[in-house]
Amino acid sequence: METDWTDATEAKLVGTPTTSRKRRAAEQQPEDHPDGQDGTGSSTECGSLQAQQPGPVPPAGTAAAGAGGEGEEAAPPSAKRVRRELRRRNTLEYIPLNEQRRQLAAASLEGADSTEQFRPLDGFVTPLLTDFYQLTMAYAYWRNNTHEQPAVFDLFFRKNPFHGEFTIYAGLEEVVRFVSSFRLKAGQLEQLRSLMPDCDPAFFEWLATVDCSRIKVYSLPEGTVCFPRIPMIRVEGPMAIAQMLETTLLTLVNFPSLVATNAARHRLAAGPGKVLLEFGLRRAQGPDGAISASRYTYIGGCDGTSNVLAGLLFGLPVKGTHAHSFVTSFVSEEDLPDATLRHKTTGETADLLKLALRCREELGFTDTNTGELTAFTAYARAFPNGYLALVDTYDTLKSGVPNFLAVALALHRLGYRAVGVRLDSGDLAYLSKQTRKMFRSAGKRVGLDYFGQFSITASNDINEDTLVSLNQQGHEIDVFGIGTNLVTCQAQPALGCVYKLVEIHGMPRIKLSQEVSKVTLPGRKEAFRLYGNQGSPVADILVPSNCEAPQEGKRLLCRHPFDEKKRAYVTPTKVMPLLKLVWDQGKLVTDFPTMESLKAYVTGQLQEMRPDHLRLLNPTPYKVSVSSELYSFIHDLWLQEAPIPDISSSNDVNEDAA
Repeated sequence: METDWTDATEAKLVGTPTTSRKRRAAEQQPEDHPDGQDGTGSSTECGSLQAQQPGPVPPAGTAAAGAGGEGEEAAPPSAKRVRRELRRRNTLEYIPLNEQRRQLAAASLEGADSTEQFRPLDGFVTPLLTDFYQLTMAYAYWRNNTHEQPAVFDLFFRKNPFHGEFTIYAGLEEVVRFVSSFRLKAGQLEQLRSLMPDCDPAFFEWLATVDCSRIKVYSLPEGTVCFPRIPMIRVEGPMAIAQMLETTLLTLVNFPSLVATNAARHRLAAGPGKVLLEFGLRRAQGPDGAISASRYTYIGGCDGTSNVLAGLLFGLPVKGTHAHSFVTSFVSEEDLPDATLRHKTTGETADLLKLALRCREELGFTDTNTGELTAFTAYARAFPNGYLALVDTYDTLKSGVPNFLAVALALHRLGYRAVGVRLDSGDLAYLSKQTRKMFRSAGKRVGLDYFGQFSITASNDINEDTLVSLNQQGHEIDVFGIGTNLVTCQAQPALGCVYKLVEIHGMPRIKLSQEVSKVTLPGRKEAFRLYGNQGSPVADILVPSNCEAPQEGKRLLCRHPFDEKKRAYVTPTKVMPLLKLVWDQGKLVTDFPTMESLKAYVTGQLQEMRPDHLRLLNPTPYKVSVSSELYSFIHDLWLQEAPIPDISSSNDVNEDAA
């Protein structure tokens, strides 16, 4: 079973180290100094919120994922060990899709196998990451010889999250990676046999042949602002195979879209010109949630993350400074035996701590905490070009800010410029305004105008409501670091996407419910965005695929799918098709944008929406409509499929039939 599992997951283990020394060597990652220096206190900006942006991490290539020495016969790894190694390899060998396609094309020119197969970032994303009923349904389809019927499924949501009126679609790249690599291997099939012992053995022989070479995937472009009932993804292909994709597609889209939307709402609440940083790694729902949150909050509008691994994987700006523990680890001047720092231009050595003590006196601050001043000096000595201090360890206004200013002035005397401070507790509006006053006063006192422009960063359990309140009160905060409420989507834990069959063998299908919101829109449909005279979208409309698409300048009737009284005419100045073919029977047929391009696309989408659709309180609902042809078809099929009760001999009269 262990060998089969290894084959199934394709963890390329040459062997497992048999000694603790070899195991440590295999598992340890390079421990380069984070700022690229030798730790001697030379000039760098990596210690502050102004850290440089890294590029995507290159493929690990021949990195040993547990390889033994050459010629050494290693014991076979346990299944548990293989799972752990697989996860590490898949996570650290992320290659952007477009770069992976370039590598495959190069391999093809050299005569190598260039079959397009893009693996998911997360090693857990395999065909087994599914609900059991997907497999029982697949067996039932196969057992009744209906598994090859051509089917169409729509993936969509019914209600926008966070009491808002828009959603940001995210997760498409991982969807394509999953579809591309969808194949059950020998070990996985053996495990399924143990779960389904009563099934015909021939079913597992069929499962061994299943892949997505006959599947088509249509999708909104990733980052699209989308709305309820508009399909985010449309899947076409053999019934049983399309059905087995359901659960995994939902989990790959639900959270990314939710957290990207949450980031976009925080971005809007923070206001223009403010920097928004994601600080949620330690509070996220496990490593998977943390990596996904960092990735998709950046798309939604964040400007950086504290998550080092996510930054390296996706090329995100990595930000951070220090914690309270760094400050409290210094008690007195004696805790910094070497406080020297070279002048930035002359190279002359000076005692930074003594200089900071003199500057504190020069600025008129006498009763600050000396241990804190020593800690700030130590940090500034390590990062003289990126000195940003956490100032609320003891007393923000009586000690933290004065000590920061003393060290900032000392740095100035040695040719460096400090960055700013971080507030992590208290009344953020009041403290930020008082801090700004102290900056300006100190700058005026020593004749340095730039002191008044030092950056003020705020953290402390910030959420959307906090941002709105701060704007109402007025504040002097430049940067917001948001963790728990952003990455956990505390205001709403799930988006609620669903995956519904809408057509089988060319026949439209509908799901009925006493809750109208759960009635599906049948048939293969195309989605279009209609723009009005002001250049903003005014409605999205669904049209049967076999009907004429909306035309610019041609008036059409837009109808609510279920309320006959809600209807409106639109003469669009622009018509934008929304669903694009991204996976065509084994081939990726589109390029995927970079993270920066995705972020810019989301920003552009939001800018073109009417502000009343985006406002955080009581937003105007965006119109999602159907064409007249689709409206009539929905209701005709509804009447055809809904059973008609006979109430002649029943005392229990259903209200719908009365």
